[in-house]
Amino acid sequence: YGRRISVRFCSSGMTLDNINREAVDRIIRVDHAGEYGANRIYAGQMAVLGRTSVGPVIQKMWDQEKDHLKKFNELMVAFRVRPTILMPFWNVVGFALGAGTALLGKEGAMACTVAVEESIAHHYNNQIRTLMEKEPEKYEELLQVIRKFRDEELEHHDIGLEHDAELAPAYTVLKSIIQAGCRVAIYLSERL
Repeated sequence: YGRRISVRFCSSGMTLDNINREAVDRIIRVDHAGEYGANRIYAGQMAVLGRTSVGPVIQKMWDQEKDHLKKFNELMVAFRVRPTILMPFWNVVGFALGAGTALLGKEGAMACTVAVEESIAHHYNNQIRTLMEKEPEKYEELLQVIRKFRDEELEHHDIGLEHDAELAPAYTVLKSIIQAGCRVAIYLSERL
């Protein structure tokens, strides 16, 4: 009571007292929502394609996404960030997107992966730029997390291309629609 509580993020100087709370709250909230959505997409893909030859590839990417979500769950608690109110919606929409594109076949699932992971990597790059404009040394460990996850999302993107994403029916249209949905999801999850 009456004492200041200071939570340190690993070994950096990033504490609840010395950060731009609004920026960090938005970053953690939207990244948590995005990683949750990605988990649901891969769950949908595995429900349809899990027993096929591409199942192990999807499972490997999903396992990385589970690690991403775990880390953002920890950050939500450490920095007392509330989740987006849209989590139940992302639960259903993510699974439906994963399963729906997987019903188009391996190529459809991989097209979804390419579209989503490209959108997320772009979003992570924007966050990195934002944090670098502020005092980057203060946010170094958060920056490390975002950079690592961005790099893994780009690996997933490349895996999707290697597994014939561009052969999906109406690939360009499908990719554009999914990426438009990602932009809306990012916008809403940052704010709600």
